[in-house]
Amino acid sequence: MRLTLIRHGPTAWNAARRFQGRSDIPLSAQGRAHARALASALRLEGFDKVYSSDLGRALQTARAIAEASGAEVVIDARLREFDFGRWEGLTWEEIVAAYPALVGSTPTAATDYAPDEGESFADVRRRVQEFLDGLPAPQPDSPIGVVTHAGTLHAFFAALGLEASRFSTSGITRVAISGGHARLITLNDVGHLDSTN
Repeated sequence: MRLTLIRHGPTAWNAARRFQGRSDIPLSAQGRAHARALASALRLEGFDKVYSSDLGRALQTARAIAEASGAEVVIDARLREFDFGRWEGLTWEEIVAAYPALVGSTPTAATDYAPDEGESFADVRRRVQEFLDGLPAPQPDSPIGVVTHAGTLHAFFAALGLEASRFSTSGITRVAISGGHARLITLNDVGHLDSTN
């Protein structure tokens, strides 16, 4: 199996470095340009299906990719970002000010996340594992596209026994899975964005 994991395009809250979580913030103008660049870069990937979080920023990205490649979009709420609870809409600096125990952690250390009234990393990893376990056995020449969020991508990597420190908006990561083992092919590729910046 080959998974192509794609982080959605940027939003106004990404630009402001605010934690979006379940807040349904649409793609910005730059995000829509990134979605078009992703669609162009992935049009020959061979997707039959592109699985997407049901949040608008991911779904807008997935629909652009699917339209360019002739794939079907399959919406799956298990691919949502963390529910950040009381962290929603805050910057990391505002979160650390409210929760001093996080001093020393970084905003991309998703394994440390346990927001009040939200989801822990273990919660997100559990639903990602359920998604992976439920995937149909693909044909060798039919890669699977997944459009999701940074926190969810960290959970994918944990479930697959891989490591990464961060995932850029509109980044493409490819993973091959065989015999229960995952092998990283491409991490966080953003070369397709050169013409949009």
